[in-house]
Amino acid sequence: MGKKLKALAGNLADNQFAHTVKGSAQQIWLAGLGAFAKAQEEGGKVFDVLVKEGATVQARTRKMTDEKLVSIAGKAAGTWDRLEQAFEDRVARSLGSLGVPSKKDLDKLTKRVEDLTTVVQSLKSAKGAPKATGKTTTKPIARKPAIKKPVAKPAAPKTAA
Repeated sequence: MGKKLKALAGNLADNQFAHTVKGSAQQIWLAGLGAFAKAQEEGGKVFDVLVKEGATVQARTRKMTDEKLVSIAGKAAGTWDRLEQAFEDRVARSLGSLGVPSKKDLDKLTKRVEDLTTVVQSLKSAKGAPKATGKTTTKPIARKPAIKKPVAKPAAPKTAA
C-alpha cells in the first residue's frame, strides 16, 4: 500500500503543478487580452494624433515647396529674360550688318517724313495752290531715241589663188 500512497501523492503533486500551470496560463492569456484591449483604445488615440501630426507636416512641407517654387520660377524668369535680350541683341547686330534699318531708324525716318509732310502742306497753303479736283492728268514723258550701234559685217571669204 505504500506504493499506492506514493503514487497518489505523486499524482496529487502533479495535479497541483498542472493546476498552477493552468492558472498561470490563464493569467497570461488574460494579461494579453488586456494589453490588446488597451492597445486598441490607445491605438485609436495614437492614430488620431499621428494623423494630426501628418497633416501639420504636410502643410509645412507644402508651404516650403511653394516658397522654393516661387524662388526658382523667379530665377528662371530672370535667366530667360537675359537669354531673350542676348538673342535680340545678336539678331539686331546681324540685321544691322546686313544693312536692314532698326526700329529706331524707322521711327526717326517716320518722324522726318511726318515733319516734311507738315512743311509741304504749309507751303501749299501759303502759295494758295489750287486744290486737286480729283482728276489728275499725267503727261507722257518723251523718251530719247535709242542709239543704234553699227553692226559689223562679216569679212568676205578669201579665194584660193
